[in-house]
Amino acid sequence: MQQKKKINLRLENGKIFTGYSFGKFCNTDGEVVFTTGMTGYPESLTDPSYSGQILTFTYPLIGNYGIPSLHYDSTGHLLEKPFESNKIQVRGVIISNYSFEYSHFDAVRSLDDWLYENDIPGIYGIDTRELTKVLRTKGVMPGEINTSIVKEKFKVVDPNKTDLVSGVCVNEPVIYRPWNRNTRKKILLIDCGVKNNIIRNFLNRGVEVIRVPYDHDPVSSGFDFSGIFISNGPGDPKRCRKTIENIKNSFGLEIPIFGICLGSQIMGLSAGADTFKLKFGHRSQNQPCIEPRGRCYITSQNHGYAVKTNTLPGNWEEWFYNNNDGTNEGIKHKSKPFFAVQFHPESSPGPNDTGWLFDMFVDML
Repeated sequence: MQQKKKINLRLENGKIFTGYSFGKFCNTDGEVVFTTGMTGYPESLTDPSYSGQILTFTYPLIGNYGIPSLHYDSTGHLLEKPFESNKIQVRGVIISNYSFEYSHFDAVRSLDDWLYENDIPGIYGIDTRELTKVLRTKGVMPGEINTSIVKEKFKVVDPNKTDLVSGVCVNEPVIYRPWNRNTRKKILLIDCGVKNNIIRNFLNRGVEVIRVPYDHDPVSSGFDFSGIFISNGPGDPKRCRKTIENIKNSFGLEIPIFGICLGSQIMGLSAGADTFKLKFGHRSQNQPCIEPRGRCYITSQNHGYAVKTNTLPGNWEEWFYNNNDGTNEGIKHKSKPFFAVQFHPESSPGPNDTGWLFDMFVDML
């Protein structure tokens, strides 16, 4: 661990928090958000949905079980747990107490070393409770991590106004084949920043995954597939104009289409609904989501936007809603095999209560 160096977080509203540096001692900026999850920091830090963001962990002790070794598969991707992409996706990390000593049977490096190797700054020793109260009251906002007290005008650009998705998706198609080579089910996965555990869930169910860039057109695609999946990802869904238009046209194929997180927002926009930005988002592993029939599921979530339920056209309906704030958590077509959820049934981290959604989609193929 490096010698203690003070480092600062400055929010758009002018509030400054001073703590100590770990990871890379450098400057960065992004949208400051918080997660209330109690575990799973390797999964969260590599989740592409956090691209462009400075992530605050409300759980007070982070780093105690270290980081496992990295193993890439034959496609060049880091598909082994607990990593959700090939690299750290956040721009910065904020915690209360950093665990200088780590202990776990498969840990090979500390969180501090991992962040340093990836040029990601971290802050520990600040009051994350107070920071979270600010973000809950004022809403998430741009901020900067700075190695010195800054007095010049705040110049951080809101990352949601930039093209985040193109920076986290594949540049060309990648095919993942399950261990059961006799499978006949294939899906086209529209990669908007897909989590690895989504791919794992399909492979574990014997489905071949054709992963394509976010702007790939399924209607004119040269691949053979029987279903379309739209992945999670970062930023404002309305910036994915090409994807929205492509999915709108794909409804005409009348094959099963399934979306998760950003994919749910894109499907809603493609159907003709509207989306909006949440005040501080849903980022945790214990969000209660209710089906209209009355059953409640505990879900893992990471999003800052949601579909406006009252803008859904008549042939679509709300499927799930959040029991905390009533916002939309899922939509589906009333007669065709099109459906999406705002939460993460693949978990990683979090509960596996809604993994049956993958079975439902695969059975439709």
